[in-house]
Amino acid sequence: MIIPKTREEIELMRESALVVSKTLGILAPEIKPGVTTLHLDKIAEEFIRDNGAEPAFLGLYDFPNSLCMSPNAQVVHGIPNDTPLKNGDIISIDCGALKNGFYGDHAYTFEVGEVAPETKELLRITKESLYEGIREFKIGNRVGDVAFAIQNYTENHGYGVVRELVGHGLGRKMHEDPEMPNYGKRGKGKKFVEGMVVAIEPMINLGTKRIKQLPDGWTILTADDKPSAHFEHDVALMDGRPELLSTFKYIYDALGIKSNEEDEFRSKIYDQGL
Repeated sequence: MIIPKTREEIELMRESALVVSKTLGILAPEIKPGVTTLHLDKIAEEFIRDNGAEPAFLGLYDFPNSLCMSPNAQVVHGIPNDTPLKNGDIISIDCGALKNGFYGDHAYTFEVGEVAPETKELLRITKESLYEGIREFKIGNRVGDVAFAIQNYTENHGYGVVRELVGHGLGRKMHEDPEMPNYGKRGKGKKFVEGMVVAIEPMINLGTKRIKQLPDGWTILTADDKPSAHFEHDVALMDGRPELLSTFKYIYDALGIKSNEEDEFRSKIYDQGL
């Protein structure tokens, strides 16, 4: 059952989402060749706690760390370790925070040094597909409208759309209704309602859509070992339209990137706290 949130609850969720957004922002300049994902995980845990929140992933379903760190062919749920990142890698960082009783959940795929052009293009198209999906998150639409937009955009570029892993509703639980797949048909699935909050998160592969799992029980990889990209935003349905609660602004500020990609999803009525 979809659980709509009040305006006050959505503002609390924005606080949780912004803790995660700021965490990814402080990690951004640290991501370079020679750095280990375990080191980044420790930085993130300390920052989250210092900002009055708890690392949402740590212990969730018995996950052992604060961040899911998934380099290259790892799609999601990679466990931080002592292996140094290398020039040309990409690393998907999925981060969650629990604050004021509500969850924030946010992901970005970073480049490490100089990345191959075809991999850089995968990241660009995957991030663009996230916004294609967010545009369809509005009153009158259904889950399938968001799913179709993401699938159509990425498959038209020849990429594989992961089927087994999906976005989700968000609130006092990390995973609420509805599931938000990245593939589907227009007009199908649950109808969107005012006040609902979802995590939309395309997971897109350079090659096949098929995946496999490591014996650790967590790490998901592409079946052909080609790179995978993952981007995620928390979005509320307010006044019939999508309102971003998370932001990539802190990442872009850290990396010197200029972007207005989020502007259409931010209402001037609400204090963004950015």
